[in-house]
Parts: sequence; structure tokens; C-alpha cells
Amino acid sequence: MGILNVTPDSFSDGGCYLDGEKAFERALQMIEEGADILDLGAESTRPGAKSVSAEEELGRLLPLVTRLRQKVNLPISIDTTKVEVARQCLEAGADIINDVSGLRRSGSEMAKIARQFGSGMVLMHSRGTPETMQGLAEYRDVVTEVVRELRESVCFATEAGVKPEQIVIDPGLGFAKTAGQSFEILKHLRVFHEIGLPLMIGPSRKSFVGQVTGRNPKEREFGTAACVAVAVMRGVQILRVHEVGAMRDVIRMTETIKGDE
Repeated sequence: MGILNVTPDSFSDGGCYLDGEKAFERALQMIEEGADILDLGAESTRPGAKSVSAEEELGRLLPLVTRLRQKVNLPISIDTTKVEVARQCLEAGADIINDVSGLRRSGSEMAKIARQFGSGMVLMHSRGTPETMQGLAEYRDVVTEVVRELRESVCFATEAGVKPEQIVIDPGLGFAKTAGQSFEILKHLRVFHEIGLPLMIGPSRKSFVGQVTGRNPKEREFGTAACVAVAVMRGVQILRVHEVGAMRDVIRMTETIKGDE
């Protein structure tokens, strides 16, 4: 899954693709590099980021979704917690809702949109909002509690009529989690398969990688690659990354080494 942020303030590439033409060109480049899914976001979810209006999100997303849908058949994911943004983007041809709140902020209405359109739905674990989440990283056992809270999100979705085959889960590395807690999740990824749904992770360029490597966001690709390799070895099906071409190579090499084990 290739990340495309059409925002002025995302942590690693804010402002790079705010221009519609640059965003479109980057999307085509990621497809050429081997992306299987495009994930478009128009509101930064970095720690401390402030919310933007649905109108602003839609102004950034809709022209891009419409243009891409006319050009490519690749699945398009929309990274949003706003029901109206999800609705209009799905109407414009998007295929997946990537809800970083795991329905905890978006609620049953978001699940009903996924049911109505038959769209894919990524349910990510987080707590609070980007402005408050880093103060909510208190766990007795981070893996056990994140699994439990993801199960709650899945139940919430299925009770609203979303089919299990529409759902992917994401433990939310870095979201309401310290660096140490994110590493605990990476070490125990196999536990998340017990939920019985496809698993996605997004380690790309995150601060926990920087804490180990000492690198700024744009220099964290080697650290990201290590996380991607571990994830593949532990059975993760979807990797959400910025540098598609390089991480595609990492995935292929790791899968070859892993073989049929």
C-alpha cells in the first residue's frame, strides 16, 4: 500500500503533494514501482496535528480520486475518520475506507457507509485524537490490550452490517503508543493473526524508527525496511509505506527467504 499525503503538514512529506498535478504524478509513479493499493490522506494524523474540516479534506481528495479512477484500476483507499469524506470519495470511485480511529471517533455511521458501498475497511487501533493520543499510551500489557480493543472495533463494524471479509486490522504503530510499545507490537505480530482477519502495519518513517536510528523522517527508509522484513516474516499481508519501489524489493527478498515455512 503506497502512502500519498495531500496535506501541508504530514510528518515526513507534508506539502510535497498538496499540488494536484504533483499528487497525480506521484500516484502513477507508485503504481509503476509496484503498489497494489493507493492510500490517499488529506488530514495529517501525526501526533499533535489539528483537525481540518470535511470540506477541506474533500477539496484535496475528490479531484485526485476522480482523476485516478479514470486512469487506473488499482484499489484506492481513503485515510479518513469523517463519514461524509468517506461517502463522497466512495461515490467518486474509491474502494476502501482506512479509519485510523477504528470507528471510535467515526462511529456506526462510518460502518454503515462501508456496508452500503461494500467497500473494504481498515480498522486501526488508536486512542483519542492526534492532539491527545500520545497522552493515552498507558497499558499494562500493550499487545493484549491492543488486540482486545481491535476486537471491539471489529465487533462494532460487524454489528453495523460490515462483513468480516471486508475488514483489515492494523495495530497502529506509533498511535497512542511509545516507541517501546511499538516495538513490542512488532515483536508479537503473530498474536494479531488470532483475530482471524488480514493484518496491515504502517512502520514507514515513524518516530520509533528515528529513536533507534537517529535519522530524520526522510532518512528512515533502512529502518523502515527492517520493520517491513520482520512483518513479512511474521505473516503480515499488507505493508503501508512511502517508498514503494524499495520496500517492494524488501518484501520480495524476505518472502523468498521465508519460503513455505
